Amino acid sequence: MKSYKIILLFSLFSISSCSIKYSLTGASISPETKTFQVNYFQNVAALVEPGIERDFTNSLTNLLINQTSLDLVKSKGDLIYEGEITEYRISPTTATSTNTAAQNRLTISVNVRFYDKNDEEANFEKRFSFYFDYAGSSQLIGAQKDSAIEEIFERITQDVFNASLAKW
Repeated sequence: MKSYKIILLFSLFSISSCSIKYSLTGASISPETKTFQVNYFQNVAALVEPGIERDFTNSLTNLLINQTSLDLVKSKGDLIYEGEITEYRISPTTATSTNTAAQNRLTISVNVRFYDKNDEEANFEKRFSFYFDYAGSSQLIGAQKDSAIEEIFERITQDVFNASLAKW
């Protein structure tokens, strides 16, 4: 029993001395990384939906707060996220026999630049995009529009997290 405790103790010391922190979310963050900042994402899409730049910036910030132990700072973060919303588009995906849309698709794309001051090889600029399909007979307004945008942002922010911290 005593040798079991020694092996367990040795294992714990070995794991805690690793140079990369792992979390239950799959993030691998170097021990030197303590802070992050999310700069305001401007909306440069041809079709402008008011407020989505604020909503996306807040969604990404909240995801990083909830899935890491890093501190949010306004400047000089160890990790920096910035970019712009480049696409907000509604388009028909299927048609009926009377040439009307049977189904429409809302697509949002975000260009993200990620900088890691402790690992410059991890830096990237990448476009992330996702969509939400809805019935062609309905209008994308009110609660349906809010839930569509929320669903899209949930997917895009998770993809940004995976690309920057989980290295997927």
